Amino acid sequence: MKVRAAVLREMGRPAPYAVSRPLAIETIELDAPGPGELLVRVRAAGLCHSDLSVIDGSRPRLMPMVLGHEAAGEVIGLGADVDDFATGDQVVFSFVPVCGHCAYCAEGRAALCEPGARANTAGTLLSGARRWHEGDAALHHHLGVSAFADATVVSARSAVRIAGGDAPRLDWSIAALFGCAVMTGVGAVVNTARVAPGDSVAIFGLGGVGLAALLGAVAAGAQPIVAVDVLPAKLEVAARLGATHTVLATAADAVAQIRALTHGGAQYAIETAGSELALAAAYAATRRGGTTITAGLPHPQKEFRVPAVSLVAEERTVKGSYMGSALPARDLPRFVALHRAGRLPVERLLTHRLTLDELNAGFDRLARGEAVRQVVEF
Repeated sequence: MKVRAAVLREMGRPAPYAVSRPLAIETIELDAPGPGELLVRVRAAGLCHSDLSVIDGSRPRLMPMVLGHEAAGEVIGLGADVDDFATGDQVVFSFVPVCGHCAYCAEGRAALCEPGARANTAGTLLSGARRWHEGDAALHHHLGVSAFADATVVSARSAVRIAGGDAPRLDWSIAALFGCAVMTGVGAVVNTARVAPGDSVAIFGLGGVGLAALLGAVAAGAQPIVAVDVLPAKLEVAARLGATHTVLATAADAVAQIRALTHGGAQYAIETAGSELALAAAYAATRRGGTTITAGLPHPQKEFRVPAVSLVAEERTVKGSYMGSALPARDLPRFVALHRAGRLPVERLLTHRLTLDELNAGFDRLARGEAVRQVVEF
């Protein structure tokens, strides 16, 4: 079928993207789903910093590629051997396909799925196939999803049903946010950190993932919750979403402020900015015996250093959190249930609704820090 999609052909074009137009909106060919795959009409797709990192070249990927990974859609076609989905299902995509049988999947660590990671690196679906074509040339998939398109083909292992049959649907744009911002941010709090009521939390970086982590910390009963960012406007948003305190990251005494507010340092300091400098500040703001968690993705050449003795003498822990340490089939439905119950007001993260043609300008807005979550609606 012919599909209108956003194609990235080269990384590193300069901003403003509304002028350089790294994403070309083109009509390309999408193959039918193969065995174990779904054809999904994309209804909404969020703009995430992980997409921007591919555009600016800080997260290199194979080119050309149909970009986009945070999205929700409606199943409109089934490949062979698919028996746990039906046409009409409302699904949210997972940006790591979960094979279900590798050693990591067997341990319940789906975010580390080895076949899924290989497929994402190669720009293919979990099967190794590419379903995008332009003439005789194949285009690559982005994280097994490629959501900036009217429709896409994904592995059934890259989708989670959140509503089927006559069940009420979520607003498509709200549902899309669960695929990355919510799964990563809330997951970092409840899965990686396992925050308990009364635990102190500091969150560094207040983009979509960081503010979702804030919502997760509020839902978990954390106290106090300190929100940290370089932009005063983001601190104002965090205060409205439930942060008990805010700290401007550029203040000379920012770490000292956080340590004072958390009575000697946060039990859990969560970094989502994708900056090694923010990660160093988060470590410095973590208390003795506490845990520093990083969910950001800095440039692969950047390094993070700590005083080695502090790991032993202060019993400190540093943990990575990829995809919120989530099991998508378990966590997405329960996060949606919390949202329906009013415990996760995810709709408050949505700041802009766009058309596909406004995508390049949307990434300018994201790069300038002027948006929390923008969603392309189809």
